[in-house]
Amino acid sequence: MKNKNVERTISDSAAGFEGITRNLRLSSITVAVRYALIGFGLSSMALSQAVFAESVLVAQVSELTYNIPEGSLEEALNRFAQQTGITISFAPAEVKDAKTQGLKGKFSVRDGLERLLAGSELHAVQQADGYVVRKSSAAVADPPATLPPIKVSASTITGSTDGYMAMKSFSATRTDTPLRDVPQSITVVTQEMIRDQTMQNMADVVRYVPGVGISQGEGNRDAVIFRGNNSTGDFYVDGLRDDVQYFRDLYNIDRVEVLKGSNGMIFGRGGAGGVINRVTKEAGWTPIREISAQYGSFSHKRIAVDIGQPINDVVAFRLNAMYEHSNSYRNGVELERGGVNPTLTIKPTGQTKIVLSGEYFTDNRIADRGIPSFGTMSGVVDSGRPADTHRSTFFGNAANSPTHTDVGALNSLIEHAFENNLKVRNRTRYANYDKFYQNVFASGPATAQDASGRVNVQAYNDATQRENIFNQTDFLYALDTGSIKHELMGGVEYGRQVTDNFRNNGYFNNNFTSSGRTSSVAFLNPVSLIPLTFRPDPTGDASGGSATANNHGVVEVVGIYLQDQVTLHPKLKAVLGIRYDNFDLKFRNHNTGQLLHTNDGLISPRVGLIYKPIETMSVYGNYSLSYVPRAGDQLTSLSLTNAALKPESFMNLELGAKWDIRPDLSLTAALYQLDRSNVIAPVPNDPTRTTLVDGQRARGAEVGLMGRITPQWSVMGGYAYTDAEITRTISNAQAGAVVAQVPKHTVSMWNRYDFTPFLGLGLGVIHRSSMYAALDNTVLLPGFTRLDAAMFVRLNRTLRVQANIENIANVDYIASAHNNNNILPGAPRIFRLTVVANF
Repeated sequence: MKNKNVERTISDSAAGFEGITRNLRLSSITVAVRYALIGFGLSSMALSQAVFAESVLVAQVSELTYNIPEGSLEEALNRFAQQTGITISFAPAEVKDAKTQGLKGKFSVRDGLERLLAGSELHAVQQADGYVVRKSSAAVADPPATLPPIKVSASTITGSTDGYMAMKSFSATRTDTPLRDVPQSITVVTQEMIRDQTMQNMADVVRYVPGVGISQGEGNRDAVIFRGNNSTGDFYVDGLRDDVQYFRDLYNIDRVEVLKGSNGMIFGRGGAGGVINRVTKEAGWTPIREISAQYGSFSHKRIAVDIGQPINDVVAFRLNAMYEHSNSYRNGVELERGGVNPTLTIKPTGQTKIVLSGEYFTDNRIADRGIPSFGTMSGVVDSGRPADTHRSTFFGNAANSPTHTDVGALNSLIEHAFENNLKVRNRTRYANYDKFYQNVFASGPATAQDASGRVNVQAYNDATQRENIFNQTDFLYALDTGSIKHELMGGVEYGRQVTDNFRNNGYFNNNFTSSGRTSSVAFLNPVSLIPLTFRPDPTGDASGGSATANNHGVVEVVGIYLQDQVTLHPKLKAVLGIRYDNFDLKFRNHNTGQLLHTNDGLISPRVGLIYKPIETMSVYGNYSLSYVPRAGDQLTSLSLTNAALKPESFMNLELGAKWDIRPDLSLTAALYQLDRSNVIAPVPNDPTRTTLVDGQRARGAEVGLMGRITPQWSVMGGYAYTDAEITRTISNAQAGAVVAQVPKHTVSMWNRYDFTPFLGLGLGVIHRSSMYAALDNTVLLPGFTRLDAAMFVRLNRTLRVQANIENIANVDYIASAHNNNNILPGAPRIFRLTVVANF
């Protein structure tokens, strides 16, 4: 198979997008532009000279500056192809074990390639579309008209990335498609970005991703807000569902792909506003020996190892492991977690690859739901604010708020390329999750912020056990019909999820009535020491009418999908896809003995057009649709009152542009409208009945910049404007309300500058405008601006040291919220020192 710099196409805008631009208010756009200028002013000054002078095709540039380390020749050629944009082809067997001394400095493409190959007995033969690397003896003769099977040097969809910019994303189309040929807004957080910011969780990942925010998740789970839609279930590992509520780690992750907009065609149910896909590290034939140790503020301690070794020419092994124990700036809060992930890669032939892996991960911490609000008056917009207390204050009882998660998973990938352009890929994931959390938390606002003030507290615990198995088979086939080229992807996915969920209420002083559910603490001393008893309430009589959960659910999903990436013209492509899911849920309420059964047929189309005015630029339009069944993100929300209702639907219209300014620098922009339909609403003048309405709309604009402005200066970040509101009165909000925890403006930009090969500095800025804690819009969370920094020092070829500082100015701010009285203060100034040894 031979790689070319794949042609990128773009679409003319579809008619539906006119409504987006026409309805964005002029004043809002003015404010949006003002915020964008703040974030991009510094970059623009540099781009005006450095970038645009180099925006011509790299093939026309006589010399480039390279910094490719010694090691595997195959990886070095991949990085060289990415940086230059040229095609490099070679026979896998000829370069598999070859080494290179690396390439540092300024060279022409030809000279740089020859220096990489020095001492390898390989030679580069120039052809019209790039270079062929082969044995020197074969290079003397003219290249044959028909080349033997060769391997593409540019990174594949499962390969590593170079710097802050990724060229491709597997999860977007499940084909080997460059990002600028995908009609969707996508941000890929690369391994280098994860390393430079010492990212360890989803909150760290989305911090610099335009249009995506983090919710508090009641202090026990990842909860991400995609374009105004809060989700705890749209998480994936290598394209397969990982939807239990827990805090994920990045110790075994190569990169994180954040896809925005409805994603039903690729991922099935869910994916309403976006999804996050973690791509795991694979075993390969380049030896890896890395140990990292980290120490930081509040007794933060973490150690991780990454060991990879080829066993022979066919089998390679890799092991990733991590252990962390940390305290917190929040009183009584700590965490302890660890994970181990062995991986085996088998390549019995050049056309077949098998990857087998297993993981055990455990996370134990305190569930922290933050602080309450003050001044809140029901129905009065902007009446409340976060309570004025120190950011370390814990309301409730930290010692009585444990949460733990155990995850065991087995994964496999089998793929084979046939001689007739057909490729078959099968992925399987089995995972068993055991999740428990308990919390004693503020359940109401502070009555006063002095010695007379009181705050109500409540308590409960919740246990979930889930067993997931997913099997996904893709068939990929390329063919031409006359002048039109097709890249077909079709397949079938089967999933089975078995869930048991059980909840106990907390009762104070053994008062097992509704009044015993609530106690209070003093605002100035908000630790609750009153004895607590946890027990179920299967009828709801002891809780004022709300029964505790005790249910068992079995979900079976069969999905069939077909996608065609059509090249209509060298400058015009289309992505046409459709998916059908049969979502079958059997749900038993053990409290009542009720057995509910729902079956939904979900049809999720996607239509995208891509127009390419020049090779390095794409303009696209996209329509997509996805569904969330009534069982909800966590499959536990089914009841007699909603079982017969249609699933909620989410329609995304998007118009965007992507420009690879250089092969290692990308600028993206998008306008979108995301509509949420089939939302439950009360029937006017009859509160005993409900109906379904089109209840929510989000409109916005996003701009992203990532890559290298110069060989020494790397950036990642962007700007997002989001206008998300409730369009019709629904069961828990009035028409016109602003969607909770969605700021109008966010700006973020991370910069790294390497002064020498041994010294680099990083500087990041994050700005978020104010937002509401809940749909009633009574509690306003103020905006903030935060600065982060880092220093990178390479002591020698084996050892490097990295120091990170978060919140340099030590500003007080609100990091996230769950509702009006679960508001999490942001961390103060935090230091982390990391030592990494490669040997």
